[in-house]
Amino acid sequence: MSDLWFNMAAGLLLGYALGSVPFGLLLTRFAGGGDIRSIGSGNIGATNVLRTGRKGLAALTLLLDLLKGFFAAWLAALYLPGGEIFAAAGAFFGHLFPVWLKFKGGKGVATYAGIMFGLFWQGGLVYAATWIGVLLISRISSLAGLVAALCAPLAAAIFGYYELVALLTACTLLVFWKHRANIENLMDGTEPRIGKSKS
Repeated sequence: MSDLWFNMAAGLLLGYALGSVPFGLLLTRFAGGGDIRSIGSGNIGATNVLRTGRKGLAALTLLLDLLKGFFAAWLAALYLPGGEIFAAAGAFFGHLFPVWLKFKGGKGVATYAGIMFGLFWQGGLVYAATWIGVLLISRISSLAGLVAALCAPLAAAIFGYYELVALLTACTLLVFWKHRANIENLMDGTEPRIGKSKS
């Protein structure tokens, strides 16, 4: 039992440490783009990095934000058995609330995809397919992320990973909370599409 408690605590710390790395901010600064928080939505995620006009940098940000969620859950499953759910939670909360940025982080969509793949690959595929499909149809990044987030706990229930439903439901609620301004824009019909400047 003591080993399990240690693995759970260590998984949480490992996940938070990985999740709290603000790749969008770091990559943009290293590329000479300044502080990503001073443009667009002020977010540190890939969609806001895309507003700098650097598609490659945005794609790398998305990939790294996804991988930090994946590796948190995957490494915990390998070396901290029983701690993988806590590592996934830590990575997600670390991305949303990084201590290094005064707890003002990203919106969690890419990191959510990563923890889904790390916890059960079937859910990761459902999440990714939904995210990409809605994005291709609507060209609205926030809408794609919101719909994908809704599918996450449903996928866990459908594939029999009932122990993940509570965590994924909490993550989905946080994604919606972080996107509350986007939801208002969606309802007003003013949410910008990929490739168009924000009015």
